[in-house]
Amino acid sequence: MSSAHSSSTESASESMLTRRKAATTSPRPHDNVAFEDQLCLRVWGPIGAASMIVGFPLLMAYQFLCVYDNNGHFLLPESLADFSPWACRMAQRYWDIAGPTWTGAKIYLGFTFFMVALAYVCPGPTMQGYKLPSLNGQRLTYHCNALWSWWITVITSLVLHFTGIFRLTEIVDNLGPIMTFLLAGALYAITVLRGKTHRASGNVIYDFFMGPDLKLFTELRIPWPILFFISVSCAFKQYELIGYVTPESAFMVLAHWLYSNACNKGEECVITSWDIFYELESWYLLFWNLAGVPFSYCYSSVYLLKNGPMNFSTPWLVLCYTMVIVGYYFWDTGNSQRNRFRMHWNNTLIKRNAFPQLPKSFIHNAKYLQTRHGNKLLIDGWYAYARKPHYTADLVMALSWGLIAGFGSFFPYFYITFFLIVLVHRVGRDDARCVRKYGADWDEYMRVVPWKFIPYIF
Repeated sequence: MSSAHSSSTESASESMLTRRKAATTSPRPHDNVAFEDQLCLRVWGPIGAASMIVGFPLLMAYQFLCVYDNNGHFLLPESLADFSPWACRMAQRYWDIAGPTWTGAKIYLGFTFFMVALAYVCPGPTMQGYKLPSLNGQRLTYHCNALWSWWITVITSLVLHFTGIFRLTEIVDNLGPIMTFLLAGALYAITVLRGKTHRASGNVIYDFFMGPDLKLFTELRIPWPILFFISVSCAFKQYELIGYVTPESAFMVLAHWLYSNACNKGEECVITSWDIFYELESWYLLFWNLAGVPFSYCYSSVYLLKNGPMNFSTPWLVLCYTMVIVGYYFWDTGNSQRNRFRMHWNNTLIKRNAFPQLPKSFIHNAKYLQTRHGNKLLIDGWYAYARKPHYTADLVMALSWGLIAGFGSFFPYFYITFFLIVLVHRVGRDDARCVRKYGADWDEYMRVVPWKFIPYIF
């Protein structure tokens, strides 16, 4: 989840209604497609979208070979003339160690079907989303039982492991075959058959890339738990190989547990995020949620398994553990502050005692700046000191995931590299949108909260 999906400075429902009104005064092609989607269609086109559909899986396959099969070192052709033979060798090697297998299919699909079943039977509050202009003001209903699903899955997996019914080490042993089972095409086909596509452009390649709407399930229930279980698998495998779990591998289990647990315990807050309310459940979101998150963000865990023990000094370990715990606290509470502020003013706030309950997660009588547009801009809690404190905390955690693996490979730093590029782009878009939307009120907001990421620095 990427946790910080939407700005605390914008009410998604008001923003969408504003775009809807603007659309009536300026006719444009593909009127049932949002303006940003049209812009992507014009800039990228089906060729660009097709390139990404092909390119991202190839990138993941390459990175998998480098980390899993080459101890985290880059695999490069010897010369330009060697490029074609090198590509053939890479393809053959990937097929040898990551080609589809029944074991991989049973692990991946078994987990997915288990999560689907839990989504139907587990208890949890029912929440209403924002009014959707694309559905004539209809609200979608969300059954928020991810927390129960998460804990049942964790407990069940440990029981299966220690009883020998299913050893969790099988996950890392079959990581390549598991990675090959992507569900984007199946989910798209199912949604089309159910008639649930919204704002489609009519271009098959582009609509596959931009996709249908099954966002909440695929954003929370699949990627982060899989990432956690990959790290747990690596830790158990390390114990089998050397007789103990290193502090570095234990760090990755803790880090991925914190992130996955937070995503699932705050499911009702995610409904207010930009990704859930506005974005299509696109191929790129499906691909990144189902494949990119678990099988790209796990590089530190796999690298530590392949290259450990690292034997870092105690001060280095203390630094990494401190970074991830402090970063987690400000990330979790920051996201809670901004989302529960929105929920409070939208009369959808509920109280849940999900573990862990952290101080400062909700601000009573929060201060805000009232805009002439009608929205309220939060200027209290951590948002009194910076406009994007949750992004800063997220980046601190991402950096710690790399530092715990040392500096012997780039791949443990892939996550923060990718994440930093995405956040910089997203913040730029958000600022430009808010300048257009709020005008002088945005100038006042930046005067009250002048720092974007780090108070008194940036």
